Amino acid sequence: MQTSEASRTAQLMAMFRALESSRPENVRLFADPFAVLFLKPPMRFAIRLAEKFPAFQVGLAKFIDQRWPGARPSGVARTAYIDRALENALATGVAQVAILGAGYDSRAYRMEQTRRVSVFEVDRAETQRRKRQLLARVPGLSLPHVTFVEIDFLRETLQHTFSAAGFDPRRRTFFVWEGVSHYLDSSAVDSTMRFVGSCAVGGGIAFTYIHHGLLDGSERFSVSPHVSRVLEEAGEPWKFGLYPEELQSYLGARGLNLVEDLGAVEYGARCIGASRDQMKGYEFYHVAVAAINGSGGRDCQK
Repeated sequence: MQTSEASRTAQLMAMFRALESSRPENVRLFADPFAVLFLKPPMRFAIRLAEKFPAFQVGLAKFIDQRWPGARPSGVARTAYIDRALENALATGVAQVAILGAGYDSRAYRMEQTRRVSVFEVDRAETQRRKRQLLARVPGLSLPHVTFVEIDFLRETLQHTFSAAGFDPRRRTFFVWEGVSHYLDSSAVDSTMRFVGSCAVGGGIAFTYIHHGLLDGSERFSVSPHVSRVLEEAGEPWKFGLYPEELQSYLGARGLNLVEDLGAVEYGARCIGASRDQMKGYEFYHVAVAAINGSGGRDCQK
């Protein structure tokens, strides 16, 4: 993954969230007023037009869906799904939220419930630097509950990084790890999952992953050449995946119990009422929720 600029994929996800937020209040799945802040000027201008002209909003969504099939509905649906998972966790009394690979995620600011707990945003230094510069432009925005933690998942561990950031593994924590694991190697994913599984029982994690069959060719999935080109140009290739049928045992070996695992067709249908055709191009994508079971992943050395 390139380290010279903030992630291009983070920009695209911000675009999808900003476009969803431009829809009328009674139909949009969430409101993310910060997403547009993270966009480059042409993209920001397009969103402002979408906010003013519903027909332009519809047309822009269709253009994106034709160019990057499945990417926008998958991104919107997984955002809505993880929002609900986080809301449910906060309702049960978790004391900390950790957003891993936060990118341009704004759940710490746009969700009222997160303002009552400690939030740790974890990401690469250059992405966080750019994000904090942009947030500083928002009048009246106060973030006393947020701690920004710099990490390179390929070179550092959460245990080492969090120890100096005030994170308390003894407190119930809900982790959000969205759109990250497939850019890492297996050892970085393993280290992260084991750290999560070592934290206090009663916490959990919502995360995304891609079907390993896409990487090894054992399953046939359609992927837009535009998506592949963006990843190549951004220096952000997909490296890691999991087989859904092995997810429960993988998590169990790392101190976690699988609660739910949905493929893109399933979470698209549940969260946005998307058809199978609308999710075509991203059927390989999954979102899952797991609970910390207290074993800390000590029962397996894989």
